[in-house]
Amino acid sequence: MNVLHALWQPILLSSAFVFIASALVHMALPWHKGDFGKVPDEDKVMDALRPFGIPPGDYMVPRCSSSAEMKAPGFSEKLRRGPILVATVMPNGPFQMGRSLFLWFLYLVAVSALSACAAWHSLPAGPGDRKIFHLVGALSFLGYAGALWQHPIWYRSSWSTTVKSTIDALVYAGLTAGTFVWLWPR
Repeated sequence: MNVLHALWQPILLSSAFVFIASALVHMALPWHKGDFGKVPDEDKVMDALRPFGIPPGDYMVPRCSSSAEMKAPGFSEKLRRGPILVATVMPNGPFQMGRSLFLWFLYLVAVSALSACAAWHSLPAGPGDRKIFHLVGALSFLGYAGALWQHPIWYRSSWSTTVKSTIDALVYAGLTAGTFVWLWPR
């Protein structure tokens, strides 16, 4: 019996549970309400940037093209004067919630499937609920939170948002692990 045949139920059901939990965390609770601040004079900032037609993507301002440019006095002056930005420009128009929710669900399935695969091949036969919970929980936690901490370290994103998202990941990992304990083949 292969892992997907044996564990398709906990993979899909844990993904659904985490999907619902994340919707509740982000829409029903005020937990993430203050994650993104509003720039002063938002309309003026948008009006000032609009003529540049910046395509969607990730940007750093100022950004040097080489290590030699980084050492140049002009670049140091740009840094001193500021503002220094790391920004994501999104496509104009309404936010595509359906697309984002679909991609989020696929991500949840991927985290559960990879956790299932690693647990299936790592645990002995009849491993016991604690071992299943610990291994699937640790693996799925890494999938949900592992890369979050790079952003405040390198790009100065908010530590509080990272901590809150890590706590979310702990809840999601618990749901994933609990589902696997419940539906693990006996």
